[in-house]
Amino acid sequence: MSTSATRIGAVMRKELAEFRRNRFILTTTAIFPIVFLISPTAQILSIKATALSTVLTRRVEAGLFLPLLIPVLVPSILAAYSVVGEREQGTLEPVLTTPISRVELLLGKAAAIFLPAVGISYLMFGVFVAITQFAAASPVATAVLHAPQLPAALVFIPLLAGWAIWVGLAISARTSDTRVAQQLSILASLPPVAVTALMSFNVISPTFTVAASLAGGLLVIDALACFAVARAFDRERLITGTKSTSGSYRVRGAS
Repeated sequence: MSTSATRIGAVMRKELAEFRRNRFILTTTAIFPIVFLISPTAQILSIKATALSTVLTRRVEAGLFLPLLIPVLVPSILAAYSVVGEREQGTLEPVLTTPISRVELLLGKAAAIFLPAVGISYLMFGVFVAITQFAAASPVATAVLHAPQLPAALVFIPLLAGWAIWVGLAISARTSDTRVAQQLSILASLPPVAVTALMSFNVISPTFTVAASLAGGLLVIDALACFAVARAFDRERLITGTKSTSGSYRVRGAS
């Protein structure tokens, strides 16, 4: 079966509609961006113009790092809910019995999470930088605008979101409880965040070569993850709770 953009788009629209109807998902995904906008913004605005350069640098580093948690936490929660949440509500089986491939299903679910998560992340990051430029002391605003972590953060936002999505989908397909899936998904999404933190706090020097190498490696992982997750996506197990013994993922009724 060839990959169809129409089927992927149909899955994406269904997922977005499901997220809009779920109050818990809407509330959770709204709280995290607001928290990680208010905290670093207040921290930056509290820096006085007379602050020592070392203090200023540390505060700016922390301020630019915290918004990077948004593209990790938000997609982790959405992806963890995406499969197990549908199974709990009884809406997963009708989807799995349609003539859609595993890759199409996963790409549709991933796109429905990626677009709003990355959009929210860039929006919050832009608001954060804009507030610092208009409201912070002049030396502080300049330090934020010229920090080497700023362009790196813009590059890593979609890459971190991609990692969190594929990890979350893999966990969601293998667990039977939404809360457990979300907790495991957040924990499993932290390794690249740890590397980003080391760059943000200059433990690893955020040079162009280092940032490009890490970004390239994460991009390759994100690209290959779809097929890795698809290989572990067992339709029969998701429907019946038991692993398929035939190794076939053919849709019931399909020729």
